[in-house]
Amino acid sequence: MKGSGAQRKGEWLELGITAADLQDLETAGITDFVSRLLRTPPAFARKLQASGGLQQSGDKLRLRLFGAEPAGFAPEWMDLPVLYEDDYVLVILKPAGLKVHPTDGEPGTLAHGVASYFECTGQACAVRHVHRLDEWTSGPVLYAKGALALARLDDAMRRKAIGRIYVALAAGELSPPAGRVDLPIGRDRHHKQRRRVSPGGEEAVTYYETVSSAGGASLVRLRLETGRTHQIRVHMSHLGHPLLGDSLYGGSLHQGITRQALHGERLIFPHPLTDEEIEVAAPWPEDFLAACAKLQLKM
Repeated sequence: MKGSGAQRKGEWLELGITAADLQDLETAGITDFVSRLLRTPPAFARKLQASGGLQQSGDKLRLRLFGAEPAGFAPEWMDLPVLYEDDYVLVILKPAGLKVHPTDGEPGTLAHGVASYFECTGQACAVRHVHRLDEWTSGPVLYAKGALALARLDDAMRRKAIGRIYVALAAGELSPPAGRVDLPIGRDRHHKQRRRVSPGGEEAVTYYETVSSAGGASLVRLRLETGRTHQIRVHMSHLGHPLLGDSLYGGSLHQGITRQALHGERLIFPHPLTDEEIEVAAPWPEDFLAACAKLQLKM
């Protein structure tokens, strides 16, 4: 919706429409017009219209995109660093050891902390994560504020338009030092928590590049093309270079790392309203920095 002059006014998004837009609106009808404008399925605009959330007056169009919604999780206050926020998205820095959402209804997850953040900042938003991180992986987690942002960001995930860059400490020296791993991943029938490379699994593609090697380990930067459960951990283990601290996939405790040495370093995504590329960097955690220093790995 570039150049539309969109402006939030309370629960509403107001935008100007040109003479050509008005003609298109009259020809196509308001729901089809709004669907094309927002680049969402027609059902999204029809739902807005059915709830009274589409209004037009002359060359102005109003969409109710910011209606109050329940968080969906009981709020629990946590000291969570905000890496980026606007009316449409929130990016939180998740520490290692915190689940993104409950798996068995348990409290104390990132979802509960985000619900508290919304409550404390007066935002009546549902907690909607766009992607996930493993419990013991640190890094940025993207949240969509409202159904429009979620629809647009889910579409971006399907189109592989959301970039996720990680750094990891892996055992040994990778040969070749950079490459592309294209190996499908499926469940391990012998261990319910593990995944494994499997011909019958789902497509999984990881790009890696060695930053430096020393002390029997390598600092590796990785980019995901797909986002399968444990994807980096499975691929690196399959290559014979499990992540330090990743006991589930053959990694040993090393240099004080007591969890898999994996950190989400950067998140790159198209803004759900403007399509502007947003890049968010997440600072490396102390345990990761300390391990690099002990191994004398150049960063």
